[in-house]
Amino acid sequence: MSQGPVRAVMDLNADGGEGFGAYSIGADADLLKVVSSINVACGYHAGDPVVIGRTIRAAAAAGVAVGAHPGFPDLQGFGRRPMHIAPADLAAMLIYQIGAVDAMARSEGVALRHVKAHGALYNMAVADAVPAGAIAEATAAFPGVWLFAPLNSAMAAAAQARGIPVAFEAFLDRSYRRDGTLAPRSEPGALVTDPAQVAARAVQLAREGAVTATDGTRIMVRPRTLCVHSDTPGAPQLAAAARKALEAAGIRIAPPSAV
Repeated sequence: MSQGPVRAVMDLNADGGEGFGAYSIGADADLLKVVSSINVACGYHAGDPVVIGRTIRAAAAAGVAVGAHPGFPDLQGFGRRPMHIAPADLAAMLIYQIGAVDAMARSEGVALRHVKAHGALYNMAVADAVPAGAIAEATAAFPGVWLFAPLNSAMAAAAQARGIPVAFEAFLDRSYRRDGTLAPRSEPGALVTDPAQVAARAVQLAREGAVTATDGTRIMVRPRTLCVHSDTPGAPQLAAAARKALEAAGIRIAPPSAV
C-alpha cells in the first residue's frame, strides 16, 4: 500500500433532481450538504423543468458543481433498461438533454461543469463503442465540460479521442465483479449500504486507486470522482461517511473543474 494518497483531491458526486412532478426520489437536500458535484436528471429517465431548476438553485446555494445526467427515454424503467438507438439519434437525444440542463443552469447564472450518463446507457457505454461515441459527440458540443466515465472504458476512450477532459469514476455504493464491471442490482450484495464499508472503500480508492471485487480481486480504477447513488438506502449517510474519512486522510474534496 502507498504511504500517502494517490489523490490529494477527490470529487464526491451524486445523482439529483430525479423526481418528476409531484413525485420525489432521493434526498437531494441532505446530499448537497456533503457532495461536491451533482448529476442533474435531464427529463428522459427522471426530472422535469421545475425539478431541474430547483435542483440547480439548491446546488448553487450549496457551492456544488452542476452536471447533466442524460439517459434513455424511459421514465417507467428509470432509465435502467437497455435500449438500442441509432447513433445519430442517440447523440441528438443526449445533446437535447444536456442542453436543457445547460440552459436552465445559465438562467440561474450557473455554469455546467460535467456530463455523466445515466443507468443502462452508462453501463452499455463501458464496453460498446456505439453509445460511447454518441456520449462523446454530445459532450463535445459543450466545450470545457468534463465527462465522468470509468477507467479503460469505451466511453472514456471516445471522449479522450475528442479532447474531452475525463474524470475517471468509481462507485462507493455498488459491488464490483473481478472484470471491473458493477454487479447487477438483481444480485444479492450488489448495493453497499454500510457507512463504515463505504468510508473504508473511499480511502482505499483515494490512496491506492483500487477497489476490492466481490471475490477479493484488487481492481485498478484510478478515480478522480466517487459516486453515491441518490436512491441507495441511506445515501446521505454514506456520502457523509465517505467525506469524513477522506478528509481525515488528508484528501481535499472538490470537483474536477475546480482544480
